[in-house]
Amino acid sequence: MPGTNLTAQEAEHRSRAVTVDTYDIALDLRAAADSATFRSVTEIRFDCADPDAPVFLDLRAPAVREVVVNGLALATDRVFRDSRIELSHLVAGRNEVRVVADCAYTNTGEGLHRFTDPVDGSVYLYSQFEVADARRVFACFDQPDLKAQFRFTVSAPADWTVVSNSAVVTVDGSQQDGAVWSFGQTPRLSTYVVSLVAGPYHAVRAEHRRGDRTIPLGLYCRRSLAEHLDPDEIFAVTRQGFDWFEERFGHPYPFEKYDQIFVPGFNAGAMENAAAVTFHEKYVFRSRATEAAHRKRAATILHELSHMWFGDLVTMAWWSDLWLNESFATYSSFACQALGPDPRWADAWTTFANHQKAKAYRQDQLPSTHPVVAEIRDLDDVLVNFDGITYAKGASVLKQLVAHVGMDAFFEGVRAYFAAHAYGNTRLRDLLRALEEASGRDLGIWSKQWLETAGINVLRPEIETDADGIITAFRIRQEAQDLPPGVPGKATLRPHRIAVGCYTLDGANGELRRTHRTELDVAAAAYTDVRDMVGRRRPDVVLLNDDDLSYAKVRFDDASLLALTRHLGSFADPLPRALCWAAAWDMTRDGELATRDYLSLVLSAIGSESDIGVVESLHRQVLHALKHFTDPAERVRLTAGWADAALERLRAAEPGSDHQLVWLRAFVTAARTDGHLDLLAALLDGAAPVRGLAVDTEVRWAIVVRLAAAGRLGEDGVAAEQRRDPTPAGECHAATARACLPDADAKAAAWAAVVDRGDLPNQLQRAVIAGFAETLDPALLAPYTDRYFEAVLDVWETRSHEMAKQIVLGLYPAADGRTALDTAEAWLERHRAAPPALRRLILEQYDDARRALRAQATDRARRG
Repeated sequence: MPGTNLTAQEAEHRSRAVTVDTYDIALDLRAAADSATFRSVTEIRFDCADPDAPVFLDLRAPAVREVVVNGLALATDRVFRDSRIELSHLVAGRNEVRVVADCAYTNTGEGLHRFTDPVDGSVYLYSQFEVADARRVFACFDQPDLKAQFRFTVSAPADWTVVSNSAVVTVDGSQQDGAVWSFGQTPRLSTYVVSLVAGPYHAVRAEHRRGDRTIPLGLYCRRSLAEHLDPDEIFAVTRQGFDWFEERFGHPYPFEKYDQIFVPGFNAGAMENAAAVTFHEKYVFRSRATEAAHRKRAATILHELSHMWFGDLVTMAWWSDLWLNESFATYSSFACQALGPDPRWADAWTTFANHQKAKAYRQDQLPSTHPVVAEIRDLDDVLVNFDGITYAKGASVLKQLVAHVGMDAFFEGVRAYFAAHAYGNTRLRDLLRALEEASGRDLGIWSKQWLETAGINVLRPEIETDADGIITAFRIRQEAQDLPPGVPGKATLRPHRIAVGCYTLDGANGELRRTHRTELDVAAAAYTDVRDMVGRRRPDVVLLNDDDLSYAKVRFDDASLLALTRHLGSFADPLPRALCWAAAWDMTRDGELATRDYLSLVLSAIGSESDIGVVESLHRQVLHALKHFTDPAERVRLTAGWADAALERLRAAEPGSDHQLVWLRAFVTAARTDGHLDLLAALLDGAAPVRGLAVDTEVRWAIVVRLAAAGRLGEDGVAAEQRRDPTPAGECHAATARACLPDADAKAAAWAAVVDRGDLPNQLQRAVIAGFAETLDPALLAPYTDRYFEAVLDVWETRSHEMAKQIVLGLYPAADGRTALDTAEAWLERHRAAPPALRRLILEQYDDARRALRAQATDRARRG
């Protein structure tokens, strides 16, 4: 990816020289079905403080036709190179630049993505500009602190719908070969949240009324997906978010309308384009979705709506403060669910503890860990920084800050922050100042310890009792794990605001109920005494960080751990149960708990788990542990045992329930034996129906992929299934099934398509990679370890970021043993000068492989 980077220093110099006023952008998309490029005309008005400073525009385009600066035409072959247009003949004060270019459609989910629906041949477009891909569509100053007002004029086929950040002013249908959409001017925005969506989208419209203001709402999806769109629920969640955020943030919704568009081939879950949010199509449920899937979609909808304030109204000055966007949006979305009026989302903090924090804890123990406020030297750095620290750890730290200063003071500070910086850019200190004034607390030390240092703490209880079981001493031991080599700073003990929960088994109903709770500040020291616990009878379970107030790994004393192995499913409330599940999983990842013991714990207690989202998380974790953390000699037996247990629970589940559906999925993904595979084939053919269970489209594809990987279904069977489902999703599922066929030719074809040719669109590439990596015979992938490390540098340097990242992560050799680990170690040593972002991704996978070997050793020792 040469010539496309931008350093923090370059961005700072440019922002001192330039203040941008407006962009007028005209795009001609009428030939989108046939042409690889489109005409882009950009007129920019800006002030220049220093006309002698080197000032450049960003543009990635196959051809530049005109560059006119203040009426003077520049030679395009001299001023345009390496994705930059060097501007000369600038004057102090107001300047005008006009750029005419031929820009390219993409199929990678970056810039202006073009997709052809295999169902009806319709062409759909959508933009994705984060981190710095607005320059793929129009010439611009592509950095977050150079905000401006934007106005689009778009020529497109007359039967299309065109959506942008502002409302349509006019549609001129007088052109013989199309129509022209003219949009109103936006408020001041950063380039990365500018949006354009065009195509024959299906639309559903509604309104949100609050006080004397009415906000138009829109939902859009492909026409062939329209039958599956459920606008009532989506609009209901959206309205809840509008009411809650406007009240808490103290600032009215900052735009004139709000559109949500479900688009094909999206690389992320969603993107917060101002007033025109794009979502992955997976959130339009083609098949039955569990309550957990609806909860996750609601959290995503609220996350993006929160961004209209955190990110779009007030934007970080540079990507080092990305957390100002993402951490706040993550925290706000879960808080809105948990504290809002819809009772379905009341246990949102359980989901947060079980899923979001698990990602944060993993990320914070990798060699690439970094502070929440990260050092971002250039665009390459930020492209790999959308991670569990920026999102989940940052949100966890904010949750603790709310507990520390109080929710009222926290949101009072947030309201002052928006009032002071609306439509502007900020840095960390701007937010801290607002929160300090509202809370009366000095947050400088807190920021240093929590936002500006890396790493994670472990909290362990140390309890002494007398002969009668009365606690005579109780203290919390805090540990700071050493930071990986190369990570700046040192291991840090931090202050924590936590609750200690005492849980006692109620003999009458067999439930673990909280009998005492004490909330305290844990000092930034190795030990903190908890005097409130002294003199109390020792409970069955002591749970540190009860209510999940802080961000820390927790462990159990021996007596509590023994009680949990017998009664973890007995908690009356879902949140402490989820916290104990999370701690048990973390112990398994750390090699403190053998995989077979974790599996036994899950099987003994999961039947009592009511939260379907937690059940799904446990399923994912068990499968990951079986694949990576078990003693390889025992893997087949343990996986078959898990499949047997899943089948038993599938048959015992209430017909038609979410639990029945998720246990079916667990069984499908674990099925290995001939008996298991025979049952799957019978389910697919309808010969062995399960009462209340619909083998719908997505379930059918899950079975097809498993049967294909096991060699029980070949090309003819896959092709027949694709004819049943000739949709984009069906095309991807079929690609996965073909790539997972258990023969060398199928693996070679998948490798050639992804690595050698590299011509697949993003969603198909992702599907093929998933199939390539799925195998019941690791020997099939052994030849590709060396080939991966021979190809990975070239892939990184020649593919777009999104496509390269898919390959680097998805094809990383996951074979057992030392071979892949030694090969990776040699590559890292040999390529010390490789791009830092690439080295980071390789280091993360390498570290995961080392962790897997440690966990396998623990499991092997437990077997002995």
